[in-house]
Amino acid sequence: MTDATRNNSGAGPGFAGLLGIFRRTEVGAFAGLLIIFVFFSYFGWDRNFLSPLGAASWLNFASTVGIIAIPIGFLMIAGELDISVGAMVPASKIVLAIAVGFFGLNIWIGILLTILIAGGIGWVNGMLVTRTNVPSLIVTLATLFAVGGLTLFFSILITDTTQLGLTDADTDAASEFIFGTYHTFRLGDENGLTLWQGVQSSVFIWLAIVAACYYFLHVSPWGNWVFALGGDKESARNAGIPINQLKIGLFMLTAVAASIVGISETVLSNSASTTTQFTMIFNTIIAVVVGGVLLTGGFGNVLGIAFGTTTLAIVQQGINYTTFDRNLSNLIIGVMLLIAVLMNETFRKMATNWSSAKK
Repeated sequence: MTDATRNNSGAGPGFAGLLGIFRRTEVGAFAGLLIIFVFFSYFGWDRNFLSPLGAASWLNFASTVGIIAIPIGFLMIAGELDISVGAMVPASKIVLAIAVGFFGLNIWIGILLTILIAGGIGWVNGMLVTRTNVPSLIVTLATLFAVGGLTLFFSILITDTTQLGLTDADTDAASEFIFGTYHTFRLGDENGLTLWQGVQSSVFIWLAIVAACYYFLHVSPWGNWVFALGGDKESARNAGIPINQLKIGLFMLTAVAASIVGISETVLSNSASTTTQFTMIFNTIIAVVVGGVLLTGGFGNVLGIAFGTTTLAIVQQGINYTTFDRNLSNLIIGVMLLIAVLMNETFRKMATNWSSAKK
């Protein structure tokens, strides 16, 4: 199962190699992305869907969801789930705003403190799941409300408000460039060709995370551990894989990813709020499922998750560039999710059957 899920490209000469490509787990996600992209490109052509600013709108959305979606995908491949990210994002924003905006700490100390606290919460999630054997959905549901409540409590206790902000003096050029600014790139002067405009720093963070996580899951030897954990936990334990440490690490990775989104949003907007982001929970899970990750675990691909995230972003933002009713985006997402779930099992069977045929 592990070999099939990780190396199902079906590499081979001629027609066999071509068939192998179409059995890769991420191909279904890419096909869905292509269809959605062509659809909105056609109906949004006159409203600048493909303009630099139009593309930036769905790329920016994809980055904030995608930074968290990939660690969520890792957890789902490993047979677990973390829904506490909806509270981790605003908690990270409030921690950074209190540390830097209220107490006047250096921005980088505040960022480090925020990441450490997020990692600690992720460690608690992992410890509770591994030590109690309570399903991760229940554990992280409890953490969702606990972290949300603590965020609200400490924000009011320390600052007497639920809305905090930063000033330009609280950040520096490096922190703004890495976490919170809009990037524009043109060839030539102001009248030259604009390749991108209004792209947030989070987009480049997302791309870097995609590259790093792709290497970890599909190139490094540790990637097999994640697949093995989701495929058969007892077999993975018998094979000497440290499954408890691996689970804890994945929960910490997810929490840290959520904190990076919170940091980026705070530095970008110079504001923070205690409001729990329930939509982030659904968006990340939808992106992962549309990206080809099975709900039962043991099967998935980083590129597929990236494609699924981009597909979701195009639907959410692209409809604003058409004449369609904005409320139809939820209908499209619902249909897209159902089709993705149905297709995931088909691609899984194609991939595993092809791998067996090769052997």
